[in-house]
Amino acid sequence: MKKRIAIFASGSGSNAQKLMEHFKNNPEVEIALVLTNNPDAYVLQRSDNFEIPSHIFDRHEFYQTDNIIDLLKNLDVDLIVLAGFLWLIPKNLINEYPGRIVNIHPAILPKFGGKGMYGDHVHNAVMAAKETEGGITIHYVDENYDEGEYIYQARYRIDKDDNLEMIKFKGQQLEHQHYPRIIDGIIKKIKK
Repeated sequence: MKKRIAIFASGSGSNAQKLMEHFKNNPEVEIALVLTNNPDAYVLQRSDNFEIPSHIFDRHEFYQTDNIIDLLKNLDVDLIVLAGFLWLIPKNLINEYPGRIVNIHPAILPKFGGKGMYGDHVHNAVMAAKETEGGITIHYVDENYDEGEYIYQARYRIDKDDNLEMIKFKGQQLEHQHYPRIIDGIIKKIKK
């Protein structure tokens, strides 16, 4: 019986695509669903390209109902992967999937984490702090932004001439290299 992943994303979904590519021909794991809070998110096109079903939800459905949990349970989802998803995960979802929700953050936590720290906000803060290295953190999700247990961190050097685009590129290279591999390792350990 295949293990099943649900991906939550709010935007372009480049990490989601790397996960879709990674698991595309895997006989033991499949991406069962892509969920988004943004009806204009490019991740919907990516999921369509891979013939993966998607679901768009609003704040009411996410925070005031159990619809998302019911949907995930009906699809027998084993692991939830956040790939650029910007909303705080509600307690009911965390309680339903304890230790089975994973996020990737574009900095070496605990620096540059918390509410509002995503995408360019993180990279701009790293540049403003004149950091000599940036990186990524893959971590479990709890009820607070970016505070769950760390699973993996990777770093890159920031050169003094690096601009925002260079820092973003270096970080995204690490994300695309490591996220599918780490998720693969996590899902292999989940008992069906």
